[in-house]
Amino acid sequence: MKSDRKSLFRRSACKEIRHSWGWLPVHVSVVALVLFDFLFVCRLHLVTWNVGTASPPPDVTSLLQLNSLGPTMDMYVIGLQEVNSRITNFLSDLAFDDPWSIFFMTVLSPLGYIKLSSVRMQGLLLLIFVKHVHLPFIRDIHTHYIRTGLYGYWGNKGGVTARMSLYGHTICFMNCHLPAHMENTEQRLDDFEKILEMQFEGENIPSTLDHDVLFWFGDLNFRIADYGIHFVRESINNKRYNLLWEKDQLNMAKKKEAFLQEFIEGPLQFKPTYKFDLYSDVYDTSEKKRKPAWTDRILWRVKNLCQHAPKEGEFSEEQTISVTLNNYISHMSYGISDHKPVTGTFGLELKPLLSDPLVTLNPEGEWSSEHDVLISYSAVPEFPSSAWDWIGLFKVAFRHVNDYVTYAWVEDDEISSNKDSKQVYMSAAEIPDMGGEFFLCYYSNNLQSIVGISEPFQVMYLEALINVDVIFISFTFIYFE
Repeated sequence: MKSDRKSLFRRSACKEIRHSWGWLPVHVSVVALVLFDFLFVCRLHLVTWNVGTASPPPDVTSLLQLNSLGPTMDMYVIGLQEVNSRITNFLSDLAFDDPWSIFFMTVLSPLGYIKLSSVRMQGLLLLIFVKHVHLPFIRDIHTHYIRTGLYGYWGNKGGVTARMSLYGHTICFMNCHLPAHMENTEQRLDDFEKILEMQFEGENIPSTLDHDVLFWFGDLNFRIADYGIHFVRESINNKRYNLLWEKDQLNMAKKKEAFLQEFIEGPLQFKPTYKFDLYSDVYDTSEKKRKPAWTDRILWRVKNLCQHAPKEGEFSEEQTISVTLNNYISHMSYGISDHKPVTGTFGLELKPLLSDPLVTLNPEGEWSSEHDVLISYSAVPEFPSSAWDWIGLFKVAFRHVNDYVTYAWVEDDEISSNKDSKQVYMSAAEIPDMGGEFFLCYYSNNLQSIVGISEPFQVMYLEALINVDVIFISFTFIYFE
């Protein structure tokens, strides 16, 4: 009975952490994680959308569930297909962020999300955004892509992948665009097998199927076989989607193909997401009259998942991570392409294997552009530091790791060092006169990621300081006069 009560307390405590995680300051959140490191629920919102070369829509509030009354998301993963990749657009996007990346950064950065990673292959784009608080616990970020179009020489089809360690657990996200048309089921399966075989560069990085959790999503292009268009449309109009499930090519393949059988998908309780007339919820009225299909899908796989899952609300001692699907829907209001976007909202329930950041850092004293400023930091003994590591000053709504105001090299700008901590300085000339709220972030060159982040702090507005001095001088002059 005691153990049951203890489990109940743990679940209740973690619910409180989960619900408050969105607004707790960095240090409180980390303390909470350390205190309750036996269980943490990371809320993940995943989007897949074939955008048909269109520009971003005016609003994505509903797509990202930004008006949800529940707790905020910890991570957004956005997979797009058919992003405009005409040669002029693609060359521009190589030099600068593409319009879709800029769009999502503009939406999410004011809400406290940073673009953690992105990977692009022609029309395929994968973006990952996370809350600042998680940055020190996300490591070993790597991306890769594989072409399958034109026998592997062309990137109009294929997969883009990002992987990471999240609180010590390996997670992989795979955004795919597979071959089109009813008759190409075998080609789709062959291409996906080839994508699964991709290997990330670097030492000790597991293969895609060896990650603790693998998410597979995109325009997978599987169709509804056998049934005629009139039966399919009638079933959809009557919301009897279950009549179509058994002839969905992906469902059929999962029953026969061993490599697919460990992938899980939520119930298809929404209209097939392809093919629509633009800016409408009317299925294809062109001469081709494509048969509706669930081409846009989200699946996941948990490594070594037990056949008999624990009951709802329970977490077995052997498990260190589990995935719960909270919501799997399409979004009919978006009409910029002939596909409707699909989203999945997940809870990743995990036992953190990391509880401390590799680097802890803080600003010293009052910061303003009137004088040079100091930063103190300390690192855990096993941290693989480098002469190329740097500490950046970031606005609280920074977009990505290169969106710093200024930075200091940890070795070149070091002014003191002892066994417990080190100090580096930033020149007054680099500190913004306008002041505001900022973070300090430590970037590791060896790990290619942010490994430490300070609490938010204020840089004083220079004019305000000048006004204070003027008032003080004026008061002194009047007093002595």
